[in-house]
Amino acid sequence: MHEEKRTFRLFIIGWALLFAVGACFAWQGDKLAIHAAMNGLHAPALDAFFARFTHLADGLVPTGLAFLLLFVKSWRAFLMMGLSCGLSAIAVQTLKRGPYSQLDRPSMFRDQLVGMPWVEGIDLHAHFSFPSGHATAAFSMCLALAVILGRARLALPFVALAALLGYSRIYLSQHFLQDVVVGSLLGVVFGSLVYHALYRSGWSSATWLSRRPFSKTD
Repeated sequence: MHEEKRTFRLFIIGWALLFAVGACFAWQGDKLAIHAAMNGLHAPALDAFFARFTHLADGLVPTGLAFLLLFVKSWRAFLMMGLSCGLSAIAVQTLKRGPYSQLDRPSMFRDQLVGMPWVEGIDLHAHFSFPSGHATAAFSMCLALAVILGRARLALPFVALAALLGYSRIYLSQHFLQDVVVGSLLGVVFGSLVYHALYRSGWSSATWLSRRPFSKTD
């Protein structure tokens, strides 16, 4: 079994376990009560950490990584990162601004979240809550990185990184748990589809995919 294939499988297993737990909580209780419970622990150091850490899942980060991979890896790596994150982002925006455009973010429920801590200095969004674009980007990006690096021992740490980025959206009250859970699903689904196209399909044997565009030796 190729190391990249084993890495992919371990990532999927790790994510599936987290997804099952998150989905059980997300759809078996009141989303406001769940959000308040998940925000029970706040501290100034954590506020500062998550306020910065969450930006690792901004759209510019995977975009920058994709173009960096053109220089240090190959067309395959570039497409794995670019298509995984790009296609999943399109799906998120289609859902956000289409069938789920009426779903608001936690900031619109302040009067019902009495006593819950809010992180100071955060520009809280109000609408287009479901699903979480950051969570989607986090999981598609981390799955792509795990596959590209192809080291099985890094698979679960990348799952943990993606999950922590997803949790940052809840901690900062930018999203509810449901938003993050479904965002992770979208990221993994599109990342998996791109992985199978680039690494496991008949098309994956195309020699140009393994070339490094800006290498003089290729």
